[in-house]
Amino acid sequence: MTVFISRRELLKRAGLAGAAAVVAPALASGDPAGADPQTVARTVQQAAREPIANLSAAEADILEAMVARLIPSDANGPGAAEARAAHYIDSALGGALASTRGAYEAGLAALDRYARSSRGAGFAQLSPADQDTMLTAIENGAAADSGEASAAFFAMVRAHTLQGTFGDPFYGGNATFVGWDLVGYPGVRTIVTPDDQRLAPGPARNHKSAYDYEMFTKASARAATADDPHHGD
Repeated sequence: MTVFISRRELLKRAGLAGAAAVVAPALASGDPAGADPQTVARTVQQAAREPIANLSAAEADILEAMVARLIPSDANGPGAAEARAAHYIDSALGGALASTRGAYEAGLAALDRYARSSRGAGFAQLSPADQDTMLTAIENGAAADSGEASAAFFAMVRAHTLQGTFGDPFYGGNATFVGWDLVGYPGVRTIVTPDDQRLAPGPARNHKSAYDYEMFTKASARAATADDPHHGD
């Protein structure tokens, strides 16, 4: 099945298509060779959930299912589920994304109602194919009776999913640097050698967050986020 937004198309829209070209075509998550990406994604969704900070359990289920289809696991490697993008969003709803908490509450509830009325089951219980069909309709503004699960809601969740998949791991997403590995980003570095600049053979991955360096501190990052209530909106 073709996912409703291919990985290459999503990265292209995010301005990352060039980086995506350097990603190895093997699964980077340690799953057995030949594993069905849809099965892998659904297994991740069904795994024991880590503590929830701001969403309800039902909201977290819907959000986990949604982000898993926005950036799905596929032959190129893990996606938003493995990157813990939903965890990033849940955490940020108590801070940098607090102003969108109401939009998430209304939009996730509307998405689930739309799934039950049109497909006979909650969104998280639908097959990946049905989830993709629903999200495509919402993205295109073609979903009748979807209420607050609008194109604007889709765009907001998509933007936050990108942040949670490809942002600095300090903020709760991009777990084990899977997002950076996906696009070939080697990690934050404060010194760039001549060989690094020539990209020959290419910078080695160091899997370092900006806050792994002494010049950046987690305390200053938290203070900056606290001082800017709209950071990340």
